[in-house]
Amino acid sequence: MNRAILDNCPKLLREFLFYLETIRGRSPKTVDAYYIDLHTFFCFMKIQKKLCSPDTPFSEIDISDISLDFIRSVTLADVYEYLNYTMSERDNNAKTRARKVSSLRSFYKYLTTKANVLSENPIQELEVPSLKKSLPKYLTLEQSLELLSHIDSSAPKRDYCMVTLFLNCGIRLSELVGLNLSSIRLDSKTMVVLGKGNKERMLYLNSACVNALEEYLQERSGVPVKDPKALFLSSRGTRITARRVQQIIQRSLDQAGLSGQGFSTHKLRHTAATLLYQQGGVDIRVLQQMLGHVNLGTTEIYTHTSNQQLQEAAERSPLKNVKQKPSPSSKPSKEQDK
Repeated sequence: MNRAILDNCPKLLREFLFYLETIRGRSPKTVDAYYIDLHTFFCFMKIQKKLCSPDTPFSEIDISDISLDFIRSVTLADVYEYLNYTMSERDNNAKTRARKVSSLRSFYKYLTTKANVLSENPIQELEVPSLKKSLPKYLTLEQSLELLSHIDSSAPKRDYCMVTLFLNCGIRLSELVGLNLSSIRLDSKTMVVLGKGNKERMLYLNSACVNALEEYLQERSGVPVKDPKALFLSSRGTRITARRVQQIIQRSLDQAGLSGQGFSTHKLRHTAATLLYQQGGVDIRVLQQMLGHVNLGTTEIYTHTSNQQLQEAAERSPLKNVKQKPSPSSKPSKEQDK
């Protein structure tokens, strides 16, 4: 958690953020996101209750004086008005508004069931905005092979290895960047990944991953090392950053002629999951464990059918060759011909 945010943080909110970080094991980035959501809400509420000038920029509004009585006074109507504001004035989409609702629900649930400072939750019935369900974007098998054949950089073994792990293991960007040398166990062909909520999971490495790792480790031995723990290093010998990985993936997509099609680093995770399910025949529950999903419903987005599968299904219909036969009654009369 960014400690600078604590200067403008009421006591109860500070305690909630510490709870998320120390008890729930949320990452600093996630805790900061909770703070931003709740800070925005309380700034809006102070303006609504005329506790500060409506012209004051949100970044300059002091919320350190937010009291328990103020928090208790919030109603569902207040939250709905706030969500309308985020949509109309801040142009937040449904996914962003849903995240803000989740932050508010978590905060008030903490105050009610953990801190026990509220006897009733005033936003208990707050619903999450409906999200449009869309199919995940992913590369086809042919596009994946094309990408793997266009890794041209100053560190080709490293970059090829990263793409290989993305496409075969379906790991997240943050998980790849966080890999250490100790995370890889080539003798048992396994890899330990630290996922969301600081939860570890073990993944098995196929031959492509093992070969790519062995090749990269030879290349890595010739790089000046400043961070001996990190698996993937930058040209300076430090742990490679998430932004640098994104740049490498984008460049590789461009080189493979796959730019401008909505593909990104995260889409490689979608690709791994989709190909494993559709062409690898991997069971949905095994896929759930592999991807590190808490809920099976999250994994089920990868069970969508491809256009090719739909076409093949249509061609298998036993009625596909049936045509309408002409009948005497269907012949046009002379009057109709005129």
